Amino acid sequence: MVSMDLPTAVKSYQFGERAKSELIMSSQLCLALTGFAETERAGGKRMLLLVLESVRAELQFAVHSTGQNEFQKAINALNEAISLLESSLPEQATQKIAAAISASTTPAQEAWQTLSEHGLL
Repeated sequence: MVSMDLPTAVKSYQFGERAKSELIMSSQLCLALTGFAETERAGGKRMLLLVLESVRAELQFAVHSTGQNEFQKAINALNEAISLLESSLPEQATQKIAAAISASTTPAQEAWQTLSEHGLL
């Protein structure tokens, strides 16, 4: 059984769901980059890196606000994805983004359980 206080549960649920949505979108953009024309790829990559860095900043805020270690695991996976994308390996970056999605989902699921037990969801 997961034991989480209600304020942390609310924050963890909110951050987890938001991170999951942003990471799914990032993964889709990463896959789309593989279909870009060569002349468009550099600009697309720069924009995608900005998006990933923004998501990473959100995850860092989640770590500091909730203390949930899973958000740090998501940051670590996202750091690897950023490095792979910088190396022009978007397919492999997508796999690391998937790991970040999984890590971000865990605190949201745990928070959902706590909130549900208290009749808040």
